[in-house]
Amino acid sequence: MADVSPEPLWKRIAFLCCAALSTASIAVPALKHLASPIALGAGVAFALFIGNPWPAASAKHAKKLLQASVVGLGFGMSLSAVWQAGANGIGYTVAGIALTLTLGILLGRALKVEEQTSFLITAGTSICGGSAIAAVGPAIGARAESMTVSLATVFILNAVALFIFPPIGHALNLSQGQFGVWAAISIHDTSSVVGAAQAYGTEAQQLATVLKLARALWIVPIALAAGAWTARKAAPGSAAGKVTIPWFIGLFILAAAARTALPAASALFDVLKLIATTTLVLTLFLIGSGLTQQTLRAVGIRPLVQGVLLWLCTGGLALFAIWQWVPA
Repeated sequence: MADVSPEPLWKRIAFLCCAALSTASIAVPALKHLASPIALGAGVAFALFIGNPWPAASAKHAKKLLQASVVGLGFGMSLSAVWQAGANGIGYTVAGIALTLTLGILLGRALKVEEQTSFLITAGTSICGGSAIAAVGPAIGARAESMTVSLATVFILNAVALFIFPPIGHALNLSQGQFGVWAAISIHDTSSVVGAAQAYGTEAQQLATVLKLARALWIVPIALAAGAWTARKAAPGSAAGKVTIPWFIGLFILAAAARTALPAASALFDVLKLIATTTLVLTLFLIGSGLTQQTLRAVGIRPLVQGVLLWLCTGGLALFAIWQWVPA
């Protein structure tokens, strides 16, 4: 991490040690399924009570590590499994996105949330959390304040989801498949989806990862549509209309294709998957370390209420539908 930091040496050493220890928890059999929430919780605690000495570098590396981890997880799945999971869950994904977009816009208007902030929260909730906000924001020429508030809102809800989803799933006796679908369509960011599903079980993690990536693909059409709509009203020369495409999803599919085409290399692919699982835990620590007191203060009451209500409504409806109609 190359930040030129005025922070004391002890804080930087403590940060590195905490990151290493939280990541190492995945190697402890008794803690393996708790590694994701442990890492996220450790990062949040460090940021709030001690202070992240490298906030910019942590955010930068967390994004890259998350993408690399997702690609690495693809080496643990056959292409046929990816296709089957995506095909079986595409209906839930499309329905969930459509419902969330509609309800989010209506809630934003009812609560009188600033228009850009409301749409970014809605996009983040319906598609892919911070990644969707990062893609849609430039497309609509969003102001820095709107980006900050919306990112902070979904960040807080992501952290909560990673801790509460597995216990709810166990309390309702959800199967691995049911939980995987619920996590994929109800949790915002890919990191928290995979982390929560990882805590629930291997089958849940594989299904949730595929469905979440299928959901993330909607970043492109939603961002393009939002950008085109905004560009009609934007002043000449404005930044509106720029769209970021999540190329790492294609690499995930290529990784699964490699596993399918080269069965003799399965031992190597298993090692790559293990590395990816470990780097995902480290990613969650880095993400958690970004939740600062300033971030918490940036979230106003109305955007937070919109985010919470939207999440509870869509997550609750999804849970009910999955509980009733998805085979255990």
